[in-house]
Amino acid sequence: MQKEVKHTDIVIIGAGLTGLTTGFWLKKAGKDLLILERSNRTGGQIHSFQEEGFLFESGPNTGVVSYPEIIELFEALSPKCSLETAREASKCRLIWKGDRFHALPAGLIQAVTTPLFTLKDKFRILGEPFRKKGTNPNESVAELAARRLGKSFVRYAVDPFLSGVYAGDPNKLITRYALPKLYNLEQQYGSFIRGSIAKAKQPKTDRDKLATKKVFSVKGGLNKLTDAMTEAIGTERILLETENISIQPVKGQWELTFHTPEGPQSLVAKHIVTTTGAYTLPQLLPFVPKEQMDKISNLFYAPVVQVSVGFNDTGKQHFQAFGGLVPSCEKKDVLGILYPSACFEGRSPQKGTLFSFFIGGVQRSELTSLSDEELKALIRRELHNMLKFPAGKEPDLIRIFRHQRAIPQYELSSGERFQTIEKIEKQYPGLILAGNIKGGIGMADRIHQASKVAERLIHGIQNA
Repeated sequence: MQKEVKHTDIVIIGAGLTGLTTGFWLKKAGKDLLILERSNRTGGQIHSFQEEGFLFESGPNTGVVSYPEIIELFEALSPKCSLETAREASKCRLIWKGDRFHALPAGLIQAVTTPLFTLKDKFRILGEPFRKKGTNPNESVAELAARRLGKSFVRYAVDPFLSGVYAGDPNKLITRYALPKLYNLEQQYGSFIRGSIAKAKQPKTDRDKLATKKVFSVKGGLNKLTDAMTEAIGTERILLETENISIQPVKGQWELTFHTPEGPQSLVAKHIVTTTGAYTLPQLLPFVPKEQMDKISNLFYAPVVQVSVGFNDTGKQHFQAFGGLVPSCEKKDVLGILYPSACFEGRSPQKGTLFSFFIGGVQRSELTSLSDEELKALIRRELHNMLKFPAGKEPDLIRIFRHQRAIPQYELSSGERFQTIEKIEKQYPGLILAGNIKGGIGMADRIHQASKVAERLIHGIQNA
């Protein structure tokens, strides 16, 4: 039976990191809000597990403290959850070439001696500050890097970096959308090197200094962050297992209909914030004309399989690095391997090690269709070939997590998507389209965006 229509000020669609962060700041400001979530738990892609002495993630593993909002959020949530930054010993990044991992250069001497880049490109980088800046606004990351640094840098630095961040193809990712800070360095300063030096010299406020660029997680797992926000918002303001949500503008307000285990529901709100994937928006917002919606919902997501692999005791083998990435030209069956237990406390037994293997992505999507047994065989092979475990050494833990729509790809269509989102928000005051459909894909990007969305709603700013 139809329930009575309830009224609220703000409805947030999605209880992932963006939705919860938005809701947390709104609740803290005393706003009336309700969050609708399709699944039976909050956190979205963030999900931590504790099993057999291991602490592992099925979704994102780390973020970067690239905005002050990250520190401000943790300070506001203290002592319910604590930021944990990666150990200094884990700063080393490894790149696979030939038959082993090599350290990505972190200084001049390493840059000169590394086997990752050709001698020609090592000399070529000396001329980077003097090259003309690009004139193609739709230049791919691969094209930009090859032009300024050389092809070996594309193959053994840019390609594996983008595999680690986007699980993407550097020839398809457009620099000004996928890596806007890098694009702006060239456009504003004419050079990556000159731009980095100039920005380092710029005076910083105390708030700016909060953005340390350090890698972070949360003590006890990332779920501690989303659980703390869930508690602060209040479970009475979060409806789980909401399905078939549909939104319509009516007389300057928004009418929502949806189903819960209790039956059909109706709701009226002044403001709507969507934080869900692009593929959910056609059903959520049926009033948006198809020609507009198609420019948003065509966003492609890379499929990824993440496999957590744990050893109780690795003996004399030690893995002191952030992890290793694999260039696509090396034709391996993994995108990369993170070493979470090298980065953070309590991720494995004292003498053990925890790894996170990443498989698939845009360039090897067919591997995500492998069966669990085939994936386990692949992992065992690469433990031996890449991590040099003795043949027959069996892991104590293998857990497989499949994500068919893992990471959005900021490709050429992104500009049209961003413009369309802006037009729709102007056409329909009170509607905000957020989430990783714009504004970056990392955890820091989600927290930064959510904080700005909350600020708009708290201060009544339209179309900021």
